[in-house]
Amino acid sequence: MKQCWRWFGPADKIALPDLHQVGVQGIVSALHDVLPGALWTPEAIRQRQDMLHQQGFDWAVVESLPVSESIKTQSPQMADHLLAYKESLRNLATAGISTICYNFMPILDWTRTELRAKQPHGGTAMLFRFLDFAVFDLHILQRDGAASDYSQELQEMAAQRFAELTDTQRVALQNNIVAGLPGSNDKWTTDDVRAHLATYQDISPAQLRQNLIDFLSEVCPVAEDLGLRLCCHPDDPPFSLLGLPRIMSSTDDYAHILNAVPSPANGATLCTGSLGVAEGFDPVEFVSRLGDKIHFVHLRNTKRLPGSDRARPDFFEAAHLEGDTDMVATIKALLAEEKRRKDAGRSDWEIPMRPDHGQELLSDLGGGSMPGYPLIGRMRGLAELRGIMAAFDSA
Repeated sequence: MKQCWRWFGPADKIALPDLHQVGVQGIVSALHDVLPGALWTPEAIRQRQDMLHQQGFDWAVVESLPVSESIKTQSPQMADHLLAYKESLRNLATAGISTICYNFMPILDWTRTELRAKQPHGGTAMLFRFLDFAVFDLHILQRDGAASDYSQELQEMAAQRFAELTDTQRVALQNNIVAGLPGSNDKWTTDDVRAHLATYQDISPAQLRQNLIDFLSEVCPVAEDLGLRLCCHPDDPPFSLLGLPRIMSSTDDYAHILNAVPSPANGATLCTGSLGVAEGFDPVEFVSRLGDKIHFVHLRNTKRLPGSDRARPDFFEAAHLEGDTDMVATIKALLAEEKRRKDAGRSDWEIPMRPDHGQELLSDLGGGSMPGYPLIGRMRGLAELRGIMAAFDSA
């Protein structure tokens, strides 16, 4: 697998030249300053690409070319946003970039209740506690109808927990959760969140699934003609929050979407961390069923914790070899898929991967890196994953 690294552009605290010391083979990046629905111009793409080339890297994967909320909800701006999306794909193809990751998560890109939870070894990790999320939903956001999502016992626990929090802790909890809203960090107010939630009031999971199929039916013919590979990232976490529909949370969800739009351009981003939060997820089965459609891989690990709701478990970002996902078996299955592709003569036989998320370790602590994206923690993860790949390659 091609060993890649996510880099957030000029504002990233990790300098590109330093990544040669890490052994990075390709960069995963995006134009984060361009709003969803807007055009990625040839000039903006070229500027980012030149920046990477000057430091000896290729732009291996776009993550992400975002799908706007107007497309997800099929609101009036959808037609203009689809035109911009297709033209952005053409511009990326002209630049020679062929793998484009996206997601179809409503409003939330990811959700954690603590961004830097202390770990026994002295480092930190991102953490999700369902009780704390209920506190936010019920008592900070005060979402209409929120009580129906929680048992009476959990509502009582949330009320007690909220009463125990200081004003500073309440603000911190809100900021941690809205950090997963695209481009928002702590800038969105609770009124902003409620306004966005209202746009999904009449959208069921079935309707959102159809909206994704409609989107792919529009863009996949363009991507296929250009030789591009689109790959959808799963829901993170893989269960409903804030009453929002989730449609890419399991292997069956992926099979449905990939079969509904049977194009070589319609593919999957296998994220072992997001999907692995679900107790029944089997990454080897995912590769066995859908391997030929995997265009990109996020290798990270999560560890479920005892919590208040088994269907919506507490979890934290574990070290790459220490969570609930059998990373050795997963990598073995992916390398076998690569060999199958190579034997079949596929030009895209090599699958780009990256060590996704990482614990903050050593000099990461206090460094102010993007939550989940420290240098040392990800470098440790990549080294461990590289060791597994090397062991199988030499077997």
